[in-house]
Amino acid sequence: MADILDYCSELAEIRFKSGQIMLPEGERLGKLLVLIEGQVEVIRERTQVTHVDEPGSIFGEMAVLLDMPHSATVKALSEVRAYEIPDALTFLEAQPEMSLHIATMLARRLYYTTSYLVDLQQQASGKRQDLDLVDQILSTLVDPTETGKSGK
Repeated sequence: MADILDYCSELAEIRFKSGQIMLPEGERLGKLLVLIEGQVEVIRERTQVTHVDEPGSIFGEMAVLLDMPHSATVKALSEVRAYEIPDALTFLEAQPEMSLHIATMLARRLYYTTSYLVDLQQQASGKRQDLDLVDQILSTLVDPTETGKSGK
């Protein structure tokens, strides 16, 4: 598959200053942004979800594909250059390779999220002793009197 930036090379490039909101949570803009260079953070409900600095990273795809407001804010952490795809659905219909790339990226996110959810559920039900052991060690570090209790 060709580089994502190659598909966007004819598009308008926009710049963001450090601290500037690139995509606001709760708004419906219908556009995609493709990172050329810089560092951004994704924030959902005032919590940083991730930090991104990989050229070719795409932002706004969930809102566009689901026809809903942005579920997170994308904010520049440095000077940022990005391609803007204002009418994202039309662009994706004309660029099936780009659509496939986004589908693959979303499938990968879903896989890791589902795996994480299963790990949390197993820990909560006591099936993940390795994670329970971490909790026991942390408890011991916080309250050293816990170590002698089970051995008495």
